[in-house]
Amino acid sequence: MYKALQMVYEKLRSIRKQKGMSQEKMAKILSTDTSNYSRKERGETKIFDDEWKKIADALEVPIDELKENSHNLIRNENSTFNDNSGNYNKYYSFSEHLNDYINLLKEQNEILKEENLKLKKELETIRK
Repeated sequence: MYKALQMVYEKLRSIRKQKGMSQEKMAKILSTDTSNYSRKERGETKIFDDEWKKIADALEVPIDELKENSHNLIRNENSTFNDNSGNYNKYYSFSEHLNDYINLLKEQNEILKEENLKLKKELETIRK
């Protein structure tokens, strides 16, 4: 996942845990189920602006503190949590990871193109 965005979600998870809030409780606040909230917290599902506001209010932190993802966002590799939710003390920059992310997307695109071609060939074989 894109590193800067991943850091935002790790920060959200860390703050939620520090505040003693469960994913179940956060899901109720967002009027969703726990599995959907979990996907949001992992960055697999978008968190909309109104949801960010509800989350920030529930955790009693400013939205900007949750969403900051540039020079101020940091992560400790020696987390006190076993799930690597992280304390924040090592700096990361948005722009540092942009090229890595672009290259990753290009690689994934090529893999998908190859898979698509393979599936087309299999489909042609089945049709014959």
